[in-house]
Amino acid sequence: MRLAGDLLLLLGAAFACLGALGLIRMPDVYNRLQAGTKSVTLGTMAILLGIGLHQPHWWSNLLMIAVLVLFTNPVSSAAIARAGLLAGLRPWRVTQPAPPDAAALAEDTVEQGDAC
Repeated sequence: MRLAGDLLLLLGAAFACLGALGLIRMPDVYNRLQAGTKSVTLGTMAILLGIGLHQPHWWSNLLMIAVLVLFTNPVSSAAIARAGLLAGLRPWRVTQPAPPDAAALAEDTVEQGDAC
């Protein structure tokens, strides 16, 4: 049981680190909320299970913490996203590069033709 608890603790720590990396790498508030909430919630559950395997007499307290985290993380994330949307934060979108100018294309074609 100790090995399983250690593995769950490591797995939880890895998910928490990936959530932190997602907070740094994502382009806008909404993507950051998504990355942080999902991975950190999963990491917290793995950590709580790992602690529960190490300390079996703490199961009732850990279960209450897990229920609290499972209910509050998604609700708070949705509330923050809604507040951002109502405040006017726009979601990030991939922008298409502007098409090249027709006159610039014509000049490039003429220059390439002169070089031959």
